[in-house]
Amino acid sequence: MMNTISLTDSAALPGRPTFDARAMTGENGLAQIVLNEKVYTLRITKAGKLILTK
Repeated sequence: MMNTISLTDSAALPGRPTFDARAMTGENGLAQIVLNEKVYTLRITKAGKLILTK
């Protein structure tokens, strides 16, 4: 299970799980997320944006 991180950024809301995208995606910038038995891909682009696709 992924651990949450602590941020001082004002965008991070208190009481909500917060995850580091680079820690989730590893060196290749890709991670798989499962919801209701469907697999989604989280990707960090070269421009540093996040894309979630089914």
